[in-house]
Amino acid sequence: MKGLEAETASAVQQSLDAIPYQQRLLFIGVVFIGTLAISRFSVKVGIPAILGVLLLGLSINITTLKITHSQAENFHVLCLALLLFYAGLKTDLIAIRGFLKYGILLAVGGVLASSLLLGGFIWWLSFATTDQFNLGISSMPFGAALLTAACLGSTDAGATLSVLRNIQNKVPERLRHLLEFESSVNDPSALLFYGLVVGLFVTTGSGMGTISLQATALNELRKFVQQVSGGLLLGFIFGYLAIFVINHLVTERSQLLIVAVSIAFVVYGTAFYMGGSGLIAIYICGLFLTNMSYRLPDITHVTLQEVLLPFNTMTEISVFLVFGLLVNPADLVHSLPAGLLTALGLMLIARPLSVLIFQSQSPFSFRETLLVSWCGLRGAVPLALSYELVVAIPRLRGIDAALLQPLAHDCQSIIFIVVVVNLLLQGLTLPLFCRFLNLSSDPADHPNPNPNTAQPG
Repeated sequence: MKGLEAETASAVQQSLDAIPYQQRLLFIGVVFIGTLAISRFSVKVGIPAILGVLLLGLSINITTLKITHSQAENFHVLCLALLLFYAGLKTDLIAIRGFLKYGILLAVGGVLASSLLLGGFIWWLSFATTDQFNLGISSMPFGAALLTAACLGSTDAGATLSVLRNIQNKVPERLRHLLEFESSVNDPSALLFYGLVVGLFVTTGSGMGTISLQATALNELRKFVQQVSGGLLLGFIFGYLAIFVINHLVTERSQLLIVAVSIAFVVYGTAFYMGGSGLIAIYICGLFLTNMSYRLPDITHVTLQEVLLPFNTMTEISVFLVFGLLVNPADLVHSLPAGLLTALGLMLIARPLSVLIFQSQSPFSFRETLLVSWCGLRGAVPLALSYELVVAIPRLRGIDAALLQPLAHDCQSIIFIVVVVNLLLQGLTLPLFCRFLNLSSDPADHPNPNPNTAQPG
């Protein structure tokens, strides 16, 4: 049987190799033009454009590509690094003055709270399986549930703001700044939490005794601290070096794209080889670049954002398109009940509670906070992290080896379903909810005269 499968795979690969490159380029061009068309249609319908791209890839679903999991993981890690670099560039500390403390609290504490709540909810769901009500998962370990929830910790401000674009007069400007800041900062926050969960529940050792487990956990925590601290330090160092490079090597705006992308690759690669977190380092570097001044008057943080925006859009579209192309819709059926319930748990329990628990520290009104709690759309980062999840789950401690691979597949399917349902339901209802709250944009149009004091909503 295995010999037959190998022969079939070999025959398929040979048939793909026989396709001329011109035809492959034609296919790629047609598909990406299709993404533009489906994006425009999605926005008119009222759902995020990236959801339309994801569904387009899912409908094409070229399973004969035979892309290995390792290749797909490497691609998504590359995209994740570029997305985090742009997230750092979008973290404008000046735009959120007056509620910076609350923004950080919401981005960091909110990720922790929502991930813990959602992880507990997924874990509870796995034990709610009965003969009469099969959720598609059974007895999921808490570590796997928490890893799945950690992947879903990051929000996507681009998706949220694209939905709200048609009703911007109903959303205060400072609230839009908060959503954008939260999305930028909670990307690295979600990665930190994901790395912490990996350190606590995942091991590369084979010993299963009590002492071995404790030693392994301490070793993984040490690696986690080393990666985080190394990423932060290298991010600071390369942030200053990047500014030096731009000031002394860039002579015109057209050079910014290649210089910025080259800096991102250098930072990520150097951090990896020095034992730090490349994703954290690349975010900190982007944060420095957008909050510093430059020698040339026509180069500012806004210029950097404008130059890299098309590149970031291309990266985000590629993540959703490739994920849709590689996912077989038939494989999602088994995990559909659990995915739907997890999506509802995220939207109705985890996200609202993780925002409302910080209301006492918020300079915004309760109605504005309600809108923030419903603006937790998930995007490219959860999909990219799901490929790392498939690698991490088979290394969970104390689980039957025969159950690990199906468990990893179920968790990735749940993440995919949650992202689709979240973008669809919240994307369609967000404008209606905003109109229902009847928020006024007047306070946003008048800057706060005292930058150290946030006006109440």
